Amino acid sequence: MATNSELQTVGGAVADAPPPAQVLVIYAGGTIGMEAGERGLVPGRDFADRMSSALATLPVERRSGLPDYELRESPTPIDSSSAKPSDWSHIAELIAAHYQDYCGFVVLHGTDTLAWCASTLTFQLQGLTKPVIVTGSQRPLGVHASDALANLEAALTFAASDSLREVGLVFGGRLLRGCRTRKIYTHDTRGFESPNCPILGEIVDGDAKLHVDRFLANQGAPRFELVSLPETASVVRLPLWPGMDPALVARWLEMESVRGGVLECWGSGNLPEDAALIGVLAQAVGAGKTLVAVSQCPVGSLNVGAYASGETLNEIGVLSGDDMTTEAAFCKLLHLLSQQLPLPEVRRRFLTPLSGERSTLSVAPDRAPQAEDASTG
Repeated sequence: MATNSELQTVGGAVADAPPPAQVLVIYAGGTIGMEAGERGLVPGRDFADRMSSALATLPVERRSGLPDYELRESPTPIDSSSAKPSDWSHIAELIAAHYQDYCGFVVLHGTDTLAWCASTLTFQLQGLTKPVIVTGSQRPLGVHASDALANLEAALTFAASDSLREVGLVFGGRLLRGCRTRKIYTHDTRGFESPNCPILGEIVDGDAKLHVDRFLANQGAPRFELVSLPETASVVRLPLWPGMDPALVARWLEMESVRGGVLECWGSGNLPEDAALIGVLAQAVGAGKTLVAVSQCPVGSLNVGAYASGETLNEIGVLSGDDMTTEAAFCKLLHLLSQQLPLPEVRRRFLTPLSGERSTLSVAPDRAPQAEDASTG
């Protein structure tokens, strides 16, 4: 993936009666543009011609309903398993730089980290007044039984909507809220689900059906927060497993470069009744590191305090992620910590819904880390 200055305009447009407005398509890489290599699929180049040729195979009545588009292609498309937070910052910067020039945006990206990309863009591009659609495919464009063309067509269709004002993820004919999605299927063309948020739209018999009542409310003018995210994240992911060694958690949290962590609890917010583990977490919070908790269960939300073991999270100052996905919680925390905000503000904003990433406004635990008053994050 490349910086703004490296992204090059290389694309054409849908020729049949395009509407006057244009969509910017950003090709970052992923399976959708891959080609066969000596050791398997590898990121491909010259995606513009392949995309144009594929769209030309659609029936005339469907082609004529698609918006005109311009394609900007990274000179170094990547497999999304190698994507870094800094790559998504570059995409957000590109969209912001050309925000007034297009009616909507489509980001073509690999599926492995597509939900992470969508979540990052959500927090960097707050207050959108036009759609930003991310998509990819399970099989490369042009191969037998590929889902790529259908996803491209759907993404362009939804990106031209004048009522959608958020980051959406399009896959398998469905429009999902980007910061609510998880990749669930390794091969199935559905690809993604948004377990705690209803779908925002779908393609039905070739037509786009939008559930406008589920869209984010108009938030006024854009308030983009274009944070330069690092290549190496300062947030760690801490899933629980039976018999885990607290010393392993301590090693992660004691690292100077680590400023926060996402604790993946069981059920509604349970963790082992292990004094050593609880001590490690409490020490990290007391040292000014921001810890947040989400559930390993894909459906439902935390109910911290429902069980005695979960109440411990409140007591030591771990923040509730409510029904957020791991991807959204991680990307939101990284986004906030990268802004050098005072720790009380990081905690307040994490608990506040910013772009539909969580269902409820949470209240911070009474016990706040002692380091907050003196720290600037």
